[in-house]
Amino acid sequence: MKEAEQTIFARPESLTEAVTHYCPGCTHGVVHRMVAEVLDSLGVRERALGVAPVGCSVLAYNYFNCDFLEAPHGRAPALATGFKRLRPDMIVFTYQGDGDLASIGMSEIIHSANRGEKFTTIFINNAVYGMTGGQMAPTTLEGQITTTCPSGRNVAQTGQPIRVVELLSGLVTPAYLERVSVHTPRHIIQAKRAVRKAFRYQIEERCFSLIEVLSTCPTNWGKTPEEAVAWVEEALIPYYPLGCRKDPGQKESTDEAV
Repeated sequence: MKEAEQTIFARPESLTEAVTHYCPGCTHGVVHRMVAEVLDSLGVRERALGVAPVGCSVLAYNYFNCDFLEAPHGRAPALATGFKRLRPDMIVFTYQGDGDLASIGMSEIIHSANRGEKFTTIFINNAVYGMTGGQMAPTTLEGQITTTCPSGRNVAQTGQPIRVVELLSGLVTPAYLERVSVHTPRHIIQAKRAVRKAFRYQIEERCFSLIEVLSTCPTNWGKTPEEAVAWVEEALIPYYPLGCRKDPGQKESTDEAV
């Protein structure tokens, strides 16, 4: 008797069949699939709504098989707040880059977290403005070369790179805040667990959640995909340590624990 065929790997229902526009080696696609698999596994695709602002994520609505809204630059949290309050039954998430969230949208994300808005933010940190030409971002590392700091970021002039998760963790309002990476299979598995927890907390109407994802940008870093993966380990993670900074289901992490 012929054994029944078993599907080992398939496209998530929450992803469309659109061909990617992302650069070779970019890990946006990895995060897209991760979010889509979580939406599928939690059974919330039919009531999910994503919000995409300006940046590399501007075309996210082409890839996710769920409702989507387009927000002005940096304003995705404000739009998500309005929609979630209007339709609290919906599962709302924003998908934002560091040039969007940590620069023009910094006020929106801080106040959304401080109010405890019950939506989920997927925050992509690749330490550079990706879509607009590789300019310095609020998260660009000290000495990192970009198109607007060709000699490397001078922190005496521009200030230190902003650690968003640590910044938000100082708020009194309960929230789930964790930083993950997707540069290796092991880190991808860990990142997916965090994304799932963030959406589960929203389903339970518990708190605001933000998952910061360290992501590669080989094109604007001027590196090969292999070199970009290594640079995440060598440069990004030492300044942006991985781990949970705040979780309403656990005792708050200390600096040493991170």
